[in-house]
Amino acid sequence: MNNIFVYCEIEGTTIADVSLELLTKGRKLANELGCQLEAIVAGNNLKDVEKQVLPYGVDRVHIFDEPRLFPYTSLPHTSILVNLFKEEKPQICLMGATVIGRDLGPRVSSALKSGLTADCTQLEIGSHEDKKAGVTYENLLFQIRPAFGGNIVATIVNPEHRPQMATVREGVMKKEILDENYKGEVIRHDVTKYVPEADYVVNVIDRHIEKAKHNLKGSPIVIAGGYGMGSKEGFDKLFELAKELHAEVGGSRAAVDAGFCDHDRQIGQTGVTVHPKLYIACGISGQIQHISGMQDAGIIISVNNDPNAPINTIADYVINGKVEEVVPKLIKYYKKNSK
Repeated sequence: MNNIFVYCEIEGTTIADVSLELLTKGRKLANELGCQLEAIVAGNNLKDVEKQVLPYGVDRVHIFDEPRLFPYTSLPHTSILVNLFKEEKPQICLMGATVIGRDLGPRVSSALKSGLTADCTQLEIGSHEDKKAGVTYENLLFQIRPAFGGNIVATIVNPEHRPQMATVREGVMKKEILDENYKGEVIRHDVTKYVPEADYVVNVIDRHIEKAKHNLKGSPIVIAGGYGMGSKEGFDKLFELAKELHAEVGGSRAAVDAGFCDHDRQIGQTGVTVHPKLYIACGISGQIQHISGMQDAGIIISVNNDPNAPINTIADYVINGKVEEVVPKLIKYYKKNSK
């Protein structure tokens, strides 16, 4: 009762990184609230799957093992969460803002008549005063995300309905093992008590998963370009610099919308979140939408001809100059000194 639940996505028998990141955050929230952290895993051939989640500080693992639960289909997984939540009555449910999470989250929140905030960049615990009603709510989940195209940061609360539900993109939260030997309760449920036979009406005949073309999330060095790069040819210079630094290239939403780089390289609220050791921002103004996807980088270098660009306020080093002049000089320098 009143615990925090994390729905763990699974590919084959491997828990997704985004779920492990949410378990890490869930553990911290549970400590603050003085409650337990619980994980839900639904799939096939899940022997010993609890060993993947318990080290993150999970107190209870709910396992639903049935051949027809993998690959994911909407109806059975929705029934599992809805019926389990009716029994357990959690106060918070977290899941990844993935293809699965975007499908599953709204179905569950609608069935339980609770709220859902998508694509959160921060999750905190706090109090909320409803001045009109004269009521103060304690220990609410603050669901924080950019809104109105990234122009403001909105804090959303759900004071009365439970569970409070939020989805978070991969890479936004940090993944940290709490204790390799953490002890938690493992519950293997009878799936037939939660999922009616009619839910298996959809049968996946074939699946195709396209592998990522780059390692933007895992690269220690990221070079990102904005609309200030001017053209697709301008981005070619960033790829040339990235080759010298063994880095990956990303882009702002404005650069992607202009066709300067591919959509899967977009960094920010509507793209990917990165945590590199070094982030070089070239021709990027630094709107909230973009900053939310890279602000935790170890060192941030801004290359911009506008000394008042917002990104300069969070940069460790600022190179004030035109990218078309600065980037070729960087390439020339690293070519000369990297041999």
